[in-house]
Amino acid sequence: MTKRNRIIYWIATAWLALGMLSTAIVQLIHMPDEAAKITKLGYPLYFLTLIGILKILGVIAVLTPRFPVLKEWAYAGFFFAMLGAIYSHLAVGNPAGELFGPTLLLVLTAVSWYFRPASRKPVYS
Repeated sequence: MTKRNRIIYWIATAWLALGMLSTAIVQLIHMPDEAAKITKLGYPLYFLTLIGILKILGVIAVLTPRFPVLKEWAYAGFFFAMLGAIYSHLAVGNPAGELFGPTLLLVLTAVSWYFRPASRKPVYS
């Protein structure tokens, strides 16, 4: 892995982890704005707790060394969660500004996954 790719990986991964962790905390404490958004999207409030916990577990999986298959699952979870968030905002007709956060996290997920070092990739036989 080149130095440039390693730098890209760690910058994308750090921002991804920070974004997922910060949104997870907001979701876990059921901030009023977040509760209003999730209700407008048509989801029950307990969904915030579930998503918040899963995001924290995903951040831990992506940042810890080893367990490459678990990392793949975490990246897939992040990808589908953000894709679902984008689709949900579009489905209820939210303004384009609501798409910025999940789209940014989706892109960071893809960049982090693509540039991950070989030691963080699963080996399939």
